[in-house]
Amino acid sequence: MRIAGGLLAVATLTAATACSTSDQPAHSKGPTTAVASTRPSETLKPLLQQALPNVKGKTFTSAIVDFPPNARAMPHRHGQAFVYAYVLEGTVRSKLDSEPVTTYHQGENWVEQPGAHHVLTENTSRTKRAILLVIFVSNTGDKLKVDDPRA
Repeated sequence: MRIAGGLLAVATLTAATACSTSDQPAHSKGPTTAVASTRPSETLKPLLQQALPNVKGKTFTSAIVDFPPNARAMPHRHGQAFVYAYVLEGTVRSKLDSEPVTTYHQGENWVEQPGAHHVLTENTSRTKRAILLVIFVSNTGDKLKVDDPRA
């Protein structure tokens, strides 16, 4: 039971991570000119994916999420996955649903409940990477991340 609880905690951390985003175009006040700027996006590298033998229909996935300097993830959800995120390196700013924005530093962690809306995930540094270990406990076959471009 302790192992299952630990795996659930690790899965919650992983959800904190996200995919890619871009800034909205910045419009100048001069003649109809628009300048588009994009921020780097994060990458998710799966480490291990395994069906949980004692929890039918659930899969454990661990992954490394790498945020280059100034990277921001698009608002997203992790379906019905329980997510655990642990900051291995750097600093990440995060906002879930209507909760306040929180900044997490190396060695800190958080969890995301199933169905949570991750409206902000970004590397706070313009010069250093941020790296997360993220653990998901999800329904077998579900996508781990679904972007919400409308947010």
